[in-house]
Amino acid sequence: MFKVLKKSKISQARLTELKTPHGKILGPFFMPVATKAAVKNLTSEELKNLNSQILLANTYHLMINPGQALIKKNGSLHQFMNWSGPILTDSGGFQVFSLAKIRKISEKGVEFSEPKSGKKFLLTPELSIKIQRNLGVDLAMAFDDVVGYPANKTKVKEAMERTTRWAKRCQSQVASHESLFLFGIIQGGIYKDLRLKSAKEITAIDFDGYAIGGVAVGEPREKMKQVLKWVMSLLPKNKPRYLMGLGRPEEITYAVRQGVDMFDCVIPTREARHGRLYLWKSQISNLKSQNFYMTININNAKFAKDFSPINQTNLKQYSKAYLHHLFQTNEPLGMRLATLNNLKFYLDLMKKIRENIKNQAL
Repeated sequence: MFKVLKKSKISQARLTELKTPHGKILGPFFMPVATKAAVKNLTSEELKNLNSQILLANTYHLMINPGQALIKKNGSLHQFMNWSGPILTDSGGFQVFSLAKIRKISEKGVEFSEPKSGKKFLLTPELSIKIQRNLGVDLAMAFDDVVGYPANKTKVKEAMERTTRWAKRCQSQVASHESLFLFGIIQGGIYKDLRLKSAKEITAIDFDGYAIGGVAVGEPREKMKQVLKWVMSLLPKNKPRYLMGLGRPEEITYAVRQGVDMFDCVIPTREARHGRLYLWKSQISNLKSQNFYMTININNAKFAKDFSPINQTNLKQYSKAYLHHLFQTNEPLGMRLATLNNLKFYLDLMKKIRENIKNQAL
């Protein structure tokens, strides 16, 4: 299902191809975040027009609402959200971190108290895989115990070791003939010995792909570089590598040069909703520099009379002045246009990255 098409001669970057039941994905690639079966403010048709190859949804949130049974009754998550391409689902492990106030961890799994109804849900490694299978997704994640930063080493060690035990339970749920592509997740926080131990133990389980988790839960950005330096050489070269939850454009290009193939992040969609746009500084950009792009806040008064296009690609027919007006008047179209701009930027970035690797420029 996965192969490396070409390796860079000047870095660890690589061109890859990942075949799934819903089509092949050329890497390195970025996954727009469709947590609750929707990328905020956009339709599946619009995402297809942006040339998104794959979307990311969330097991926990879809378990809560509308529930796996309803989606399975509709056929699959693909049919439910009218998306014909591949889908990856997070296992619900991120919610172990983000919903810390309403959950209780045990060896069996994580008990969540749903805030609206007060109903309790026990999400176990076995149930996480079952839900992901029922959703009909292409790529699934093992259920992990995610600890936010800062945390003492004892707590991080406990969570890392539990992640390994849960990973084995997740793997035991997937038959060898299944088309479900399962990723193990490496944890260990900012501690080198724990990261190395986790990498060795998780890769020993022989997953279909490997993810580096716990680098987007509050750590200083520089810690990501340390973690990559520690673990990348321990990951199999014949399997995809996924850096979870990052990041900014320069972080993505840095990680690609270290050999990472897959990315997801809420930055382009979340910041769009606040009027922050990602724009190219020039059409021909040196991706090894950190100065190949810029961000602007369209809410700034200086854009009120700026009649230049929002960008030179998919939104050249709209002016910055118009987008400024939409945000000032709280018109929902403003968020939609900003989201279209930012995801177009991120997906074009990945296309440029692939071209740069092919041309031995990255």
